[in-house]
Amino acid sequence: MIPLRRQEVARSAYRRLLLKLSGEALMGGREYGVDPETVAAIAGELATVHATGVELALVIGGGNIFRGLSASARGMDRTSADAMGMLATVMNALAMQSALENQGVPTRVQSAIPMQSLAEPYIRRRAVRHLEKGRVVIFAAGTGNPYFTTDTAATLRALEIGADAIFKATKVSGVFDMDPVVHPDAVRFAAISYKEVLTRGLKVMDATAIAMCMENHLPLVVFDMTVAGNLIRACGGEPIGTTVQMEV
Repeated sequence: MIPLRRQEVARSAYRRLLLKLSGEALMGGREYGVDPETVAAIAGELATVHATGVELALVIGGGNIFRGLSASARGMDRTSADAMGMLATVMNALAMQSALENQGVPTRVQSAIPMQSLAEPYIRRRAVRHLEKGRVVIFAAGTGNPYFTTDTAATLRALEIGADAIFKATKVSGVFDMDPVVHPDAVRFAAISYKEVLTRGLKVMDATAIAMCMENHLPLVVFDMTVAGNLIRACGGEPIGTTVQMEV
């Protein structure tokens, strides 16, 4: 993934965004962990978005390092397993912070689990102030509670900071009626309602996150982050991927 040149930047159609990245997006070609080149490439895309003036926050999953739910299914205590998963998101947040600051982008990591030597504690007003000052804020450690996914954490933080939308970066080009990896004839939706996502059981985000978006009329844009320039085009209002909204 090659970031756009800075001279290609246009103004964003959004004032404030929260981008949800999976931990797997940081792996590159590895089987697990963090690939520095991949993280640097993603940071380049984010720096391009930041240059448009949009206030940008991130939530990054931890599945490239540890998955609490799958560990729980193998017999580990769920609360302990989820705590380990939350710590994995902190590791990813610190990796992304380093990559962004190498791009010249001021960044703050706020953790829902207190660890003051590594990150600020999550304080909503402080996070909003960072955004207003042009800093990218990375929210780590989920909600700080077990049994909640990073999808739910992303939705919660987006609502708390007053984001205009959530962008969910994936490896496919949007929301499909079937799994496009298994079904080559799967049809992509340009737009779909929250209600239909829940009724069809589509794996966009977990049901709690979708219900929160629906209740608060928070738009969700699902797009393929692996295509260079897609993020900046989506920020510019181009119909990239799928928009999940109240009515279609």
